[in-house]
Amino acid sequence: MQHTLAEPFTLSGVTLHQGVHTCVCVLPAPANHGRVFTRVDLPDMPRVPARAIHVRTTTLSTELAEGQAAVRTVEHLLAALYGMGIDNCSIEVDGPELPILDGSARLYTEAIRRSGRVAQQTRQPVLKISEPVTVLSGDRSVIALPTSESGLRLSYAIDFAHAEIGSQWYSLRLEPEVFASEVAPARTFTLLEQVEYLRARGLIQGGSLECALVLGPQGWLTPPAWPNEPVRHKLLDLVGDLSLTGLQLEGHIIAYKAGHDLHSQLAGQLIEQYERNYASLR
Repeated sequence: MQHTLAEPFTLSGVTLHQGVHTCVCVLPAPANHGRVFTRVDLPDMPRVPARAIHVRTTTLSTELAEGQAAVRTVEHLLAALYGMGIDNCSIEVDGPELPILDGSARLYTEAIRRSGRVAQQTRQPVLKISEPVTVLSGDRSVIALPTSESGLRLSYAIDFAHAEIGSQWYSLRLEPEVFASEVAPARTFTLLEQVEYLRARGLIQGGSLECALVLGPQGWLTPPAWPNEPVRHKLLDLVGDLSLTGLQLEGHIIAYKAGHDLHSQLAGQLIEQYERNYASLR
């Protein structure tokens, strides 16, 4: 069945890329509403549904847009909602970007737990992946495969030249408690050598050691919670981007050196597979 929040929750803080302070309030919503953003700071309070068709940019975050209204760095909140089984909610934000908080989905996940979850009397659309779907870009890839295993399994691999990261692999069956303990606390990360370059491009203006793991020539400036925290965070991003399908997914999704661009492209292709399957049953 579909689920919504039992109570609203609010979080606020500095945004990662624009470096401004924003507040986000997540409220219960009726069945079939989906996860929908509302820019409450703009005239007429325009809405931006969290669906793959609304992805506008994927440079170091996922940005959604509808007309002139946009909201950026949505992936951590969306991962928390999807990972904790919240299908319907209204997300009110008073600026162009969500707060980065500690760089993970932990605080969002804890807020969802405190708010509670309520079942609704409507079934959630399900896509049991029926045929392989592949998105490629150079040596980067993300693949969705049918599987006999129930639910959704996610596997992610990264490969960095820096020995402190190197090659990492992480795989799990997505369930709320596993997501909350093993994925949600994984923080975003970057290399110290890239910081000034990214800031010169207008990115990570609000970045700090409070919201990111930073790797310098001598090692991590702040210690990771797990040796493989970087790949766990990449898997977190994948969960957030897959939520843009608006579907409950069943199958195995495997990503290699992927990113928001490939994640969101896969989400769009999975929607197409669902629509083809649904049309064939009518």
